Amino acid sequence: MADVFEQDQTHQTLQQVNQALERGMFVHVRRMLQDMEPEDIAHLLEASPPKERQVLWQLTDPEEQGEILDELSEDVKDGIVALMDPEKLAAVTEGMESDDVAYVLRSLPDRRFQEVLAQMDAADRHRIEQAMAYPEESAGGIMSTDFVTIRGDVTADVVLRYLRMKGELPEATDALYVVDENNVLIGHLSLATLITTQPDVEIQNVMDDPDEAIKVDMDDSEVANLFERRNWLSAPVVDASNQLVGRITIDDVVDIIREDAEHSMMSMAGMDDDEDTFAPVMKSARRRSIWLGVNVLAALAAASVSNMFEDTLDKMAAIAVLMTIVPSMGGVAGNQTVALVIRGLAVGHIGDSNTRWLLSKEARVGLINGILWACIIGGVVVLWKGNLVLGGIIAGAMMTNLLIAGIAGVGVPVILKKFNIDPALAGGMALTTITDIVGLSVFLGLATLFIT
Repeated sequence: MADVFEQDQTHQTLQQVNQALERGMFVHVRRMLQDMEPEDIAHLLEASPPKERQVLWQLTDPEEQGEILDELSEDVKDGIVALMDPEKLAAVTEGMESDDVAYVLRSLPDRRFQEVLAQMDAADRHRIEQAMAYPEESAGGIMSTDFVTIRGDVTADVVLRYLRMKGELPEATDALYVVDENNVLIGHLSLATLITTQPDVEIQNVMDDPDEAIKVDMDDSEVANLFERRNWLSAPVVDASNQLVGRITIDDVVDIIREDAEHSMMSMAGMDDDEDTFAPVMKSARRRSIWLGVNVLAALAAASVSNMFEDTLDKMAAIAVLMTIVPSMGGVAGNQTVALVIRGLAVGHIGDSNTRWLLSKEARVGLINGILWACIIGGVVVLWKGNLVLGGIIAGAMMTNLLIAGIAGVGVPVILKKFNIDPALAGGMALTTITDIVGLSVFLGLATLFIT
C-alpha cells in the first residue's frame, strides 16, 4: 500500500510540474524542485521526455545537481552530462564522495574527462583518478576513498579528541580502520565500541580483527553477496599487499543489488538495464534491432526443422494444428529452470561442486512433468481427434522435450557463464531455440514414422 501511495504522489507531482511547464510557470517549478529531495528530482527527470527534462535540469538548484546526477540511471545521466561544460561539471561534483564522482564522470570521453579534472584542485584530482583506476564493476570501482584511519597504539581519548578536531566524519561511517605505519589493515573499531571504552585504554586492546576484507579487484556482485551474508553496514577494501585503499558502504551495495535485478529482467528481453524510457526513437530502434536480428536467426533455425517435414504436414492437417504445443511447453518448462539457475549463479549458490547434482535433479523434474503432461495432452488429443496413434506421438514428444528442457535449463546458463557470456542475456533465447528444435524434430519425426 505504501508503494502504491508513493507512486500516486509521484504521478501527481509529475502532472503538476508538466502543467506548470506548459503554462510557462518556471519560477513556480523552481520552487517545487527546491522542496524536493535529490532522489525525487532524479525520478522526476527520468519520467520526463527529453525536452521537458532539459528545462527541469536548468531549474534545479546547482548545489544539488551532483547528488541528482548520482541518483540518475546511467543513460539519463549521460545525456545530461553531455550538455554540461567541464567547469560546471567540476563544480557540481565538488564535495561528493569519490565513488559517486566516478559514476558521474566515467562515461565521458577521455579528452572531456581530462578537461574536467583540470578544473579541480590537486587533492580532488588525485582522489578521482584513484577511484577511476579500477574497473567499473569491481570493488575498486564502487569503493569510496573517504574513510578515517587510526593507529592501534593510541588511547580511546586520543581518538575521540582527533575526531572532535576533524569536526565531520565521512557519510555512513560506522567504524574506524586501524592501520600500521605502512597503511596495512590490522583491525577496525566500531564507533559504538569507541564511545563506551575507558579513555585510557589503547585501541589495539579493544579493536576487532578485520573482517574478511574485500580485495580491490573483487567483482561487485560478489561484494553484494558478502554484504548479504555478513550483514555488513560497511567493509574495508584492500589491495594485494593488504594495504587499505577504500571502503564500501551498504548504500553502494543496495545500488548493485537493484542494478543486477534490473539487468536480469531487461536482459531477458535483450535490452540494456540502463536504457532511458524516453530515449530518442532512432537510438531505441538501433539498440533493439540487434537483438531482434539474433532472434530471427533462432526462429529461422526452428522453421527449418518444420520445412524438413513439409510432406508430413501436407498429408495431415491435425499435425500442423498440434505442432506448436510441444515446443511451447518445453520453452515454458525450460525457462523456469533457466530463471532458477541464473539466480543461483548470481548469488553464488551454483559452482563446479554441485552442478552435476543440480543437472540430475532438474532432469528428474523434467521427466516427472514430462510423464504427467504427456498423459494429459495425449489423452486430450485422443478424445479430441479420435486418433490413438496421434495421441501417443504427441505424448512421446512432450515427455522427451520436457526432459531435454530440464537438462538444457541447467546446462545452457552454466556453459554461457564459463564462456563469460551473460546467461540473463542469452540464456532464455538459447533455451527456447533448443526446445523448439527438439520439440518439432521429435514430434514431426514420430509423425513421419508412424502416420504418413
